Amino acid sequence: MSKTTKAVVKKQAKTKASTTKRTANKSASTNFVYAFGKKTDGNATMRDLLGGKGANLAEMASIGLPVPPGFTISTEVCGYYYDNGKTYPASLSKSVLKAIKQIESQLGKSFGGRSNPLLVSVRSGARDSMPGMMDTILNLGLNDVTVEGLA
Repeated sequence: MSKTTKAVVKKQAKTKASTTKRTANKSASTNFVYAFGKKTDGNATMRDLLGGKGANLAEMASIGLPVPPGFTISTEVCGYYYDNGKTYPASLSKSVLKAIKQIESQLGKSFGGRSNPLLVSVRSGARDSMPGMMDTILNLGLNDVTVEGLA
């Protein structure tokens, strides 16, 4: 992530934190991961929570457009991170793993698997569009083991 992007994200997190103080207890009851695709948890009205890309993907999936399955980690995680000593909510890892398992099930692929591996893209985002400023990682899951499954 570029320094400019980090500064923007940090500023957004501080702004959000000043209006809504998050506590460690909130992580137990808050949904930080929202699915889109076959099962869709969000829509276009949730831009503040899902970011522009996440809200648009959820909306397209909910109206029946062909959207590959995926998930969005909410903007609440960024605020939580800065409000809680640069730590992530305790429930986040389990929620992400559950979302990956759902995608594996829908596509019949396995993340990190030798045969028919699931490769994913990770895109950072924000409420507002910032073309060229946010990071994208393509083909996450590609390694010496999974490349054999693609051969």
